[in-house]
Amino acid sequence: MEQPPEQGPEMIEARTTTHDAEDDPRNRDIRIWVNGGIVPRDEAKVSVYDSGFLLGDGMWEGMRLHKGTWVFFDEHMDRLFESCKAVSLDVGMDRAGLLRALNETAAANGMETDVHCRLMVTRGVKAKPFQHPSLSRSGPTIVIILEHSKPASGLGQRGIRLATVHQVRGLPHSQDPKLNSHSKLNCVIACLQAEQAGADEGLMLDPHGFVNTTNACNFFIVRRGEVWTSTGDYCMNGVTRGKVIALCRANSIPVFEKNFSLVECMGAEEAFLTGSFGGLTPVAEIDGKTVGNGTLPGKVTSRLQAFYMAMIEQQVGRKALLDTHTKC
Repeated sequence: MEQPPEQGPEMIEARTTTHDAEDDPRNRDIRIWVNGGIVPRDEAKVSVYDSGFLLGDGMWEGMRLHKGTWVFFDEHMDRLFESCKAVSLDVGMDRAGLLRALNETAAANGMETDVHCRLMVTRGVKAKPFQHPSLSRSGPTIVIILEHSKPASGLGQRGIRLATVHQVRGLPHSQDPKLNSHSKLNCVIACLQAEQAGADEGLMLDPHGFVNTTNACNFFIVRRGEVWTSTGDYCMNGVTRGKVIALCRANSIPVFEKNFSLVECMGAEEAFLTGSFGGLTPVAEIDGKTVGNGTLPGKVTSRLQAFYMAMIEQQVGRKALLDTHTKC
C-alpha cells in the first residue's frame, strides 16, 4: 500500500499565538533566579520532588519590564499574594523582597526593556512523591525567568484565529479559574482542541455556555461601539483586562461585563485579546468566520491600544520622577 508523503516543515501550517515573540539569540545565555541564587540557564534546575513538578502545586505571574519599570507591579503582587493565601502557600518573601530579586535578575542579564518575566512559586520539595501538602517541608521554591521578548512583528495586522472548544473554565468550587496556578492542563487541552480545529487558540465557554475567555488570554468584543467582556465569574482576573475596562470608563467608551453568546460574537465589529505579554491583540477569525470587515486592528481596538501604551508610559514617568526625588 502506498504510504502518504511525510510532512516536511514547509507543509506544516504555521500557528500564531498571543505569545509569539521575535527570536532573540541572547535568550540562550540568560541567567535565572532560583531560590536566592542566579545561575546560567543550563544550570537552572529544581528537584523532581518539587510540588510544582509533581502536582502543579504553585502559583505564577507573567510581567513586563519596560524602560526599567515592572509594569503594574502592585497589581501583579496583589494577585500573587491573594492566590497564595487562598491555597495556604507561604511565599517566604514580601513584595519588596520579590522586587529586589526581580531587579537583581534583570541586572545580572543587563536587561532594561522589552523583557518578559515568569515568576513562579511552588510549595517546595516534598519528602515523598505524594499529594498531601504536609509532605512539602523545605519551604517554597521560587524561580524567576526573564527573557528578551518583543511580540512578533505583524501580529497586530494578522490577528489571532480562534476556534470554540469543548473544554470549559470550571466552577469556582472545582478549581477556581481566578487562581493563576501551575495546574494549567485544562488550558493546554483547550489549546490542543483549537489547533486540531485549525485555529491558533481556543475560545472557551463558561459552565453555562456563555463566551468566557481563551486558553491564554481574556477576550473582548466590540458591538455597535460598545465593548463587551465576560462577567469575570469564570475567568482569570487579568491585570490587563482590568486596565482595559478602566480605560474604557475613563474615555467614555461604553463597556459591559456581561453574559453573551457565540451568536453575538459573530455579529461583532471587532474582537481582541488582552494579556501582560501582548497587551491588546486583535482577533481575525472566530470559528472560520471573519470578525467584522477584516480590518485589523479595528477602530476601537486601536484607540484602546494607544490608551494602554500611554498608561504604561505614564507609570514609567512616575517611577523615574520618584527615583529622582529619592536620589536628591
